[in-house]
Amino acid sequence: MTITPKISLKGLHKAFGPKVVLDKVNLDVMPGESMVIIGGSGSGKSVTLKCILGLLQPDSGSIKVDGEETVGLRGSDRKRLQKKFGMLFQGAALFDSLPVWENIAFGLLAESKVTRKQAVEIAVENLRSVGLSPDVARLSPAELSGGMQKRVGLARAIANKPEIIFFDEPTTGLDPIMADVINELIVERVKEMGVTTLTITHDMSSVRKI
Repeated sequence: MTITPKISLKGLHKAFGPKVVLDKVNLDVMPGESMVIIGGSGSGKSVTLKCILGLLQPDSGSIKVDGEETVGLRGSDRKRLQKKFGMLFQGAALFDSLPVWENIAFGLLAESKVTRKQAVEIAVENLRSVGLSPDVARLSPAELSGGMQKRVGLARAIANKPEIIFFDEPTTGLDPIMADVINELIVERVKEMGVTTLTITHDMSSVRKI
């Protein structure tokens, strides 16, 4: 029996004016697989990720998730697809005006899936899973160290129980010790959840770990 790739890119092409960033890229990421895209600055890693997420539209080519063509998806169809995704951004990308618990449960609250009380409980549960104590839930992002912000970003990425998690330079800006901690947490949570992951990085230590 043929297994359908979780993510499949075929002939993906993207240019900005005369600069070709992606030139007929092909990539299959199988269910439960941890795939890493390695490259220096400007090599097209982030553009690939943004195309998969729907933040950029490719000039040509195919992007399939679970066998479904996603290029050109709009509205409710795009929203349905995005429910499968979790994302850890390069700079954690936390909302400064919201407490930690609301950052973690933001997606659930936005879709009115849970009450605010339930959201706090979910946030605390996910904070524990990334090695942070419940009292962190009431803090603001400004009160957190860089490593703690990354952990909160990871907690938010897994809170919706996604099928696919994207990691954008997960250890950028961290010292080697904290970077290793974050890598270990990513490996542990991914194995525990059995999800598919796609990571973009230039950090070879992360590549070997993840």
